[in-house]
Amino acid sequence: MLVAGFGVVMWAQAQLTPPTAVPLLPRALLGGFVIALGWALVSWGFLVFREAQTTIDPVAIHTARALVTSGPFARTRNPMYVGFAMMLMGWAVVLGRVLTLVEPLLFVVFIDRFQVRPEEAAMRARFGDVYDGYASRVPRWLF
Repeated sequence: MLVAGFGVVMWAQAQLTPPTAVPLLPRALLGGFVIALGWALVSWGFLVFREAQTTIDPVAIHTARALVTSGPFARTRNPMYVGFAMMLMGWAVVLGRVLTLVEPLLFVVFIDRFQVRPEEAAMRARFGDVYDGYASRVPRWLF
């Protein structure tokens, strides 16, 4: 829901600001490609969680049955959030308004503060030193 809300705000913002000089077709192709990559990353993360038979509900993180460290989780501790940010970046490209590039960054800041950090605290409480070892090896985002 949060990603959709950011997307709607971006669309509204695009209605009020002038477009770039880049024609729609190249923007749609590049932006669509980035959206598809983001969707693939989100989907891969969901599938790996499902295979591990653990929760994908970020509100019910305390019910996690397993610490997932394989697949995209071997490269980033938050591949689904990275994928959502990619989708918003792709949407900004499609919209073709420079100002809409702000929302994907705001999404990352918001999700990092209000979702990722509480999730990490819950995972640390649930999995202890195993989580700490994982967190020391794998970056929170991509860096």
